[in-house]
Amino acid sequence: MSSPSTFNVRVMTIDDYEAVIELMKQTPGVSFRDADSRESTLRYLLRNPDLSFIARVGDTLCGCIMSGHDGRRGYLQHLVVLPESRRLGVASSLVEHCLAGLEGLGIRKSHVDVLKTNALGARYWQRQGWTLRTDIDRYSFTQVGDENA
Repeated sequence: MSSPSTFNVRVMTIDDYEAVIELMKQTPGVSFRDADSRESTLRYLLRNPDLSFIARVGDTLCGCIMSGHDGRRGYLQHLVVLPESRRLGVASSLVEHCLAGLEGLGIRKSHVDVLKTNALGARYWQRQGWTLRTDIDRYSFTQVGDENA
């Protein structure tokens, strides 16, 4: 591995899927669901080209983030950074890449969902100046039989 403070960011491709999913599965506070399947991830990447990124230190994946939009608002998800690569600017760089890509498409407001049990994630986003919404509740609907979607 190269110097721990040296990392490179590039657009995520489906070829990164296995490494990204393994990083997600090993990270407390990050959920992995059927919606994170290879097929769903490919569909997401194709629908939102050049908006998801990975970071590497040498040959080691040290971080990832996915983002997309609905035409009006951006949505960031699955920001994950290896513990030994935290506090080096990896997360901030990944987020900046997403926000710049979204802004280039005219998307100037973005959201991120953080599990209520993910205190570390909540602290990160608050420190970055993101505002916790208390004026809305999010409701989800899942088709019968897809409870892990």
